[in-house]
Parts: sequence; C-alpha cells; structure tokens
Amino acid sequence: MYDRGKIVTGIVIGLLLFLFPVFYNVGRAAKEPDPLLTDKAKQAKECIEPKAFMKTEHMKMLDEWRQEVVRDDLRTYKSTSGKMYNKSLQNTCMDCHSNKSKFCDQCHNYMAVAPYCWDCHIAPKENG
Repeated sequence: MYDRGKIVTGIVIGLLLFLFPVFYNVGRAAKEPDPLLTDKAKQAKECIEPKAFMKTEHMKMLDEWRQEVVRDDLRTYKSTSGKMYNKSLQNTCMDCHSNKSKFCDQCHNYMAVAPYCWDCHIAPKENG
C-alpha cells in the first residue's frame, strides 16, 4: 500500500530495459547487401530469369527444380525468354555465381536465413 514509489520506479525501469533495443537501433538500418557478380555473370548480362524474380523466387525455383529432377527426371528448364537451361545448382547457377561468400552469403546473412543447399551440394572453393 505504501510502496507506490517502488512500484512505479520498477515499472519505469522495466519499460526502459524492454525498450532499450528499440531506441538503441533507431536510425541504424543495416546496410543493404550488394552481391558481387563474377566476370562471367557480368558478361552474360542476364540470369535465367529477370533480376527481380530471382531475388524473391530463386529458392522456390531451386526447390521445384530439385523435385522435378529427382522425382520426375525432368532436367531442362525453359526460361520466360525461351532459353533452355540445365536444372542444376552446381552446373547452372554456380557457373556464373561461383563466389558463395561474396554473392550468396551477402543476402542470406542480411535476411538471417540459412539455406540447406550445402547439405547435399559441394560448396564452391573460394579464391583468395
């Protein structure tokens, strides 16, 4: 009954501790990733699908590829541009995007995701 000051102080301290991370990070947005393209990717000037699609849908596409290759033995992908590609992370994607740490990991770390590609596939060797 006579501890009103202690209770209010406790609530204020609790709120400050709870909200500290919010106030600490206000205005400190993480730097958006800028994946480094290899020379081969720069020369190609295009991926198998438009950049906007690949940024958001590449994992879904790779998952569909895996299912179609393993379950149905469908190994060719026809892109929206009409070009045909081999459905292969190792031989198609990693042919141009061979630097995992400077390309893949840039966005995956920023988004705090841990894809399971390398559970089965061999991660490319990094140079340097």
